Amino acid sequence: MDKNNNSEEEQLSPEAQQLKKTIADKEDQSSYRQIFKATSLFGGVQVINIVIGIIRVKFIAVLLGTAGVGIMGLLNAPLQLIISIAGLGIAFSAVRDISEAQGTGDKTRIAKTIFTVKRWTWFTGLLAAVITLSLSPLLSQWSFGNGDYTWAFVWLSVTLFLQAISDGQKAILQGMRRLQDLAKAGVIGSALGLVTSIPLYYFFGLEGIVPSFIVTALTVLFLTWYFSRKVKIEKVALTPKETWNKGKGMAKLGLSMTLAGFLGTLSTYILNAYISNSGGVEHVGLYNAGWGVVGQYTGIVFTAMATDYFPRLSAIQSDNLKVRKLVSQQAETALLIMAPLLALLIVTMPLAVRVLYTAAFLPIVMFANLTVLGMQLKAVSWSMGYVFLAKGDGRLFLILEIISATVILGLNLLFYYLYGLNGLGISFILSFLFGVILSYTVLRSKYKFSFSKKFYGRFAITYSLVIVSFITVFIPNETMKYAAGLSVLIVAVIYSYYKLNELMDIKQLVINKFNKL
Repeated sequence: MDKNNNSEEEQLSPEAQQLKKTIADKEDQSSYRQIFKATSLFGGVQVINIVIGIIRVKFIAVLLGTAGVGIMGLLNAPLQLIISIAGLGIAFSAVRDISEAQGTGDKTRIAKTIFTVKRWTWFTGLLAAVITLSLSPLLSQWSFGNGDYTWAFVWLSVTLFLQAISDGQKAILQGMRRLQDLAKAGVIGSALGLVTSIPLYYFFGLEGIVPSFIVTALTVLFLTWYFSRKVKIEKVALTPKETWNKGKGMAKLGLSMTLAGFLGTLSTYILNAYISNSGGVEHVGLYNAGWGVVGQYTGIVFTAMATDYFPRLSAIQSDNLKVRKLVSQQAETALLIMAPLLALLIVTMPLAVRVLYTAAFLPIVMFANLTVLGMQLKAVSWSMGYVFLAKGDGRLFLILEIISATVILGLNLLFYYLYGLNGLGISFILSFLFGVILSYTVLRSKYKFSFSKKFYGRFAITYSLVIVSFITVFIPNETMKYAAGLSVLIVAVIYSYYKLNELMDIKQLVINKFNKL
């Protein structure tokens, strides 16, 4: 195949070859720009949502006290468990089908896929609501030890129905690549949820918790409906049988994802229980705090992957050459964006811990810094992992998740036993190194996957910069330590900017943005 392509290219005139190369370069630049724009857009959304979340928690703590925080947690946890099971993972798996249909340009297929998603989310929403209604006395007993909150769960069953429909509309926006509308819905929804909840807490106290849940669900539903109705689709007739048959594939993939998510939750629970029994609840708090610092900070990259990269990958999943190219581009861009961010986090980790928590949490600094060393491996692993979902191979995805969850849990338990909290940082690095090797081996065997040559150079340099930044932490002299850390940070910024500019002409991108403004 490659020989035929080479012979065809040799037959072209030098001018035609140059034109072909120019077109390919333009397409690559456009792809890199799309990845960068999505990361910037949803990174900004993530930051805003984090700020709103901090404000919300502060108001809840002041207005409702510890009892209010506890009640909200006990109400929300079983509801999210029910929607995750009854929802069948449709809200995520539907993105793949919509993206694939949109990639074909077939308007009838797009319309039928969207109508199928709408009908299935109505069904899953009703199923979640009925389950909650039926179990409301038991949910109250299990969560609170009495039946006082039975009617609270009865009323909150409505929110699950509304959430399922909202999630379906978000899937339509995501699958159709209406990313700005999706971002607007997320930010406005979070802001309105805050604004409407505070008066309810202020005037009604603990009695305002259930109404605040319902008002927030209604707000999100209205916003997702408003933006999703901008997606113009043809009117098509869809029989119940067609709806069932088209939705079965979504449900099958979604169920695999739901089971994988359950495995992750179960592994986390087992690890937390082990830490609690071995090191006490203080270690559990330190572990979750350390993971929270790094997880929130790097979430801007992984949120963009789930929101933009997955639908783009789904649209081209049948072409393995295009898949290989896009995976390499996504991984390269993620590495270049993350390198200076991770170097900055390592340098400022003690300050970040003090700002987000208190000085009592400073013991997590080394654990958090070790976790940072695994983040670029996670970016590469996720870039490859989405291929299985994009191709709709739910069975293989679930098998790999079972293997990964087992290995990761084993590593976590072993290294916590050997080295305590810092051991969990080491196991995090090893876990994602294993994930990279496993995903690459399977992708190469099944889909003839390989990274582009320049990817390996990007990875070697960016990962080396993060490692050197980590090494500076051990310099005993504080002045020298921060001077060395800042020096590595400057090098990481210059290198990332230079390479990103080389890939997508950032200067022109910024100029175009200012011109639009």
